[in-house]
Amino acid sequence: MPIQRLLCFAGMNVELRHLRAFLAIAEEGAITRAAVRLHVGQPALSRTLRQLEDHLGVRLVDRSTHHLELTSAGHRFRNRAEGALAAVDAALDTTSWGAWPVRLGHAWSAIGDHTAVLLRRWRLAHPTVPLELIQIDTRTAGLAEGRVDLALLRGRTAPPGARTEWLLDETRVAAVPGDSPLADRESVTLADLSGQTVALNPNSGTTTLQLWPTDIRPSSTVTVADTAEWLVAIASGSAVGVSSSATARVHPFPGVSYVPLSDVPVLSVVLAWTDPPTHPSVPDLVALAHEVVGPAG
Repeated sequence: MPIQRLLCFAGMNVELRHLRAFLAIAEEGAITRAAVRLHVGQPALSRTLRQLEDHLGVRLVDRSTHHLELTSAGHRFRNRAEGALAAVDAALDTTSWGAWPVRLGHAWSAIGDHTAVLLRRWRLAHPTVPLELIQIDTRTAGLAEGRVDLALLRGRTAPPGARTEWLLDETRVAAVPGDSPLADRESVTLADLSGQTVALNPNSGTTTLQLWPTDIRPSSTVTVADTAEWLVAIASGSAVGVSSSATARVHPFPGVSYVPLSDVPVLSVVLAWTDPPTHPSVPDLVALAHEVVGPAG
């Protein structure tokens, strides 16, 4: 029996090929290019897209413009489709049958000083189930895309349908160039940073200009792609940054000084996973993380 038939939605003629067709269209931005990529005819691909839209009862693609665009429903469905296909691909990957790892995603700093303890204790308690700590610079550290089974998230809401549990709160620090007058201070305030250029990471960072009150909001920013670029921008004297106290411990960097930031709220760290979980060991890892961090975080 073909695998598409096995994986059809109950009572519906929707198969994995419909999801793959939609994602190809979304990624290519044109049905013509998506058809070439999938080695199918353009009319057949258009019919597949219409079948999927008819099943969902929503329009996924706006065809009224010269350049194909996803509708708001299309953007939401794209995350779901990516997650569904990633889960199926992982389940059918025979290379991982010998040892099915549980994947823990994070964008930066994991759980700080507790990270190594968690990895060691997991290895001792579950020697036959590898734990993979994966750094992914996206808003959900790979959870929305189905690239991980759990994710450590800071200061943001998990993707729709996910469960979350609070682990701990972290204080925040300012990251300033080592030769800055602020580097020798015992603490700084948001006002001390307001006249500086601020490095912002829109992919996975938790700091935005909304952190500052309107009257002292910095007027100059520089965009970075990840933590490495953020550190280089600060060390070079091009910017300052705001992050969690875990960053100061996990990412020491020549030319960067971390100074406690005194007038901002703490940053919560949560564990997030899909419901139902994509790996049977998810509850065990959640429980162990709480043990390692402790009841007070």
